[in-house]
Amino acid sequence: MTPADAATPQWNPALLAAPGRDGRVRCELCPFRCVLAEGRTGICAVRRNSGGQLQTATLTVAAAHVDAVERKPFYHFRPGSRVLTVAAPGCTFRCDYCVNHRLSQFGRDVTAPWTGEPANPGDLVARAAAENAAIGLSYSEPGLAPELTLELARLARPLGIPVVWKSNGFLTPEAIALVAPVLAAVNIDVKAADDDDHRRLTGAPLAPVLDAIAQFHAAGVWVEVSTPLVTGTADTIGALTTIARRVAAVSPELPWHLVRFTPDYRLAGGAPTSPALLEAATAVGRAAGLRFVYVERALGPAGRRTDCPGCGAAQIERDVWSVRENLLKDGACASCGRTLPGVWR
Repeated sequence: MTPADAATPQWNPALLAAPGRDGRVRCELCPFRCVLAEGRTGICAVRRNSGGQLQTATLTVAAAHVDAVERKPFYHFRPGSRVLTVAAPGCTFRCDYCVNHRLSQFGRDVTAPWTGEPANPGDLVARAAAENAAIGLSYSEPGLAPELTLELARLARPLGIPVVWKSNGFLTPEAIALVAPVLAAVNIDVKAADDDDHRRLTGAPLAPVLDAIAQFHAAGVWVEVSTPLVTGTADTIGALTTIARRVAAVSPELPWHLVRFTPDYRLAGGAPTSPALLEAATAVGRAAGLRFVYVERALGPAGRRTDCPGCGAAQIERDVWSVRENLLKDGACASCGRTLPGVWR
């Protein structure tokens, strides 16, 4: 495909490329593994073949502002801290409900024009340091920006600034092996229980996403999982049970965030997820063995609370995007001393 307004992005050398025949190049960043002829871009619209070399447009910033870490969402990673969130246009998915479609759907949708400016990693790291914040890549797909991720991490690590992702997890094993050593945490979306539903919603297969959760976890990256309860995709007890069991099979200690579906983009005519379904989904997660299941808003403070899985005592009370009270002592329950999984410092 050819991106809309293709002359606007600034292109730079890309990682994860393999040469092909007749000047073609294969991109090995995501499982589509696009084989690109001269001048062609991949499905993502932000990686292309130019002169037999793979290039990326994602050394770019289209958004940069400070969020609470709970907005990513991360509940077991430095609670109460802040994140300088940056994003470049582009995504490997075409989700029909995407609330960030004007950024993520560049190259697919004429309502998503190019909006990025060349990134200055040094300035971003300096801003994060001044804000006492981590650096997060989110809103669009951070997996399309390994080059920016690695440069940010190189500059941030000496300052003790962690780098985190909010990702769809649609990455090759090679890409995960490249970025996992520099990522402190990643939140990955599991949007469907079966491959057909996942392809219908996103345009991509499900299996690589599940594999990515396991691979990041095995690499020592702190992993949390989110599931948007999209109408017609992940809004039944059966589907949610399947997803919960798959997450628990990686580790019962992975936090599972149940995200209320908000009608938007091509699904703007739908209805938001009901609190009753979110409450039932919470029970599904716990029945599957997951020890930490969260709902950001619809179930009130109880949906955001972290309880000790040992004695049941409340340890972290949260408002919507902030921490009201944190009783953990060096990551251990203040009541029984059990260590809770997470990155607490």
